[in-house]
Amino acid sequence: MIKIITVGSIKEKYLKDAIEEYKKRLSKYTKLEIIEVKDEGLCPPQQAMQKESEKINKYLSEKDYIITLEIEGKELTSEEFSKKLDEIMIRNSNITFIIGGSYGIDKSIKDKAKYHLSFSKMTFPHQLFRVLLLEQIYRAFKIMNNESYHK
Repeated sequence: MIKIITVGSIKEKYLKDAIEEYKKRLSKYTKLEIIEVKDEGLCPPQQAMQKESEKINKYLSEKDYIITLEIEGKELTSEEFSKKLDEIMIRNSNITFIIGGSYGIDKSIKDKAKYHLSFSKMTFPHQLFRVLLLEQIYRAFKIMNNESYHK
């Protein structure tokens, strides 16, 4: 099972449509759950991240293999990401990805993560990033199963 915990909600229809499309495609390979927690809006960054971390923690369990998405994380190619997911799934049935809010992810959550992943040194809107993550997870399953799509 793959769980994505994300700070903030999606309002744009075109992004909702893309998310639904990838959820449908991924249903062939894995159970997927997307959990949205409310962002803290305009308050000091450390306070916002701390409050958001409290909400995120409610959805974490001891059996989750936690992967945080952060600029400081390790960058992987699509093939390396696929291999990493495959290796994790051999030992862990629950993989949880965490996408932070506009200020990032609180250290308390980063400390729980077993892997820190970066898609780029660039900053992406978290709404759009959710689509990018789903696409890469889908691509990873296609690669694992030697199915066309990847190139």
